[in-house]
Amino acid sequence: MILCIVGPTGVGKTKLSVELAKRYNAIIVNADAMQVYKGMNIGTAKIKENEKENIPHYLFDICDVKTNFTVYDYQKEARKILTEFKNKNIIFVGGTGLYLKAALYNYVFLDEDRNDNTYDDLSNDELYKLALQKDSNMDIHINNRKRLIRFLNKKKGQEEECYPLYKALFIGLTTNRDILYDRINRRVDLMFQEGLEEEARNFYNMNINSKALSTAIGYKELFKYFDGEISLEEAKELIKKNSRHYAKRQYTWFNNQMDVSWFDVNFDNFNDTIMEVEQFIDSNYSD
Repeated sequence: MILCIVGPTGVGKTKLSVELAKRYNAIIVNADAMQVYKGMNIGTAKIKENEKENIPHYLFDICDVKTNFTVYDYQKEARKILTEFKNKNIIFVGGTGLYLKAALYNYVFLDEDRNDNTYDDLSNDELYKLALQKDSNMDIHINNRKRLIRFLNKKKGQEEECYPLYKALFIGLTTNRDILYDRINRRVDLMFQEGLEEEARNFYNMNINSKALSTAIGYKELFKYFDGEISLEEAKELIKKNSRHYAKRQYTWFNNQMDVSWFDVNFDNFNDTIMEVEQFIDSNYSD
């Protein structure tokens, strides 16, 4: 049995994954793009050792922040686990939908061909028109130059429909926007109480300017503060704002890309949510 616990940041995915792992004797696999990095703990809300409750956890803390761990890397590592534990229940947990798609679907990575056309002489508008000529149903934004060029360079046979390779249940946790945004704001405050500023400053003092730290919410904003571009309070508010925007993008991605069964979280009695999800799982895996 493969379960995927998805949803926006701050909604309780980690807690649910541990409870379900205990119930179904499962292992847990990380599906968060930033939790693969060692040392990025507070800012990514990474599960603490005492919260794991002796459940085996995989693909957490597997690479240094100086490295660039890609979706392709994740696909290879996740499929190794899927093969090694094919006779065991597996729970993926995280909000990086593309990682799950790469692991569980026939997600194909195109080889970079040096003979590909770079289209340096064309404007975005011209690229967009060419892409529409190739496929009038393509939905790439006119300003996404990189994707437009990749689309135009795709060869025949590289545009097959993406379909699942494994049977998996996608369980999404959700709540109304006001509650979610309030939880996100309060969680950021808690991160600062737990030492987020110190965690980020340690990386800053080591002069690490990796892709992970320059793109991860909670670190990129504090780096601006350390550089003197903004105040600490402005950094904190920016982290909250970017986290809220990220949650909105997560909803959009999962609703458009995957068949997710959504459950409203009862934060006053989380056990009710656990029971509701377990009933859903049992009804789909009656064996």
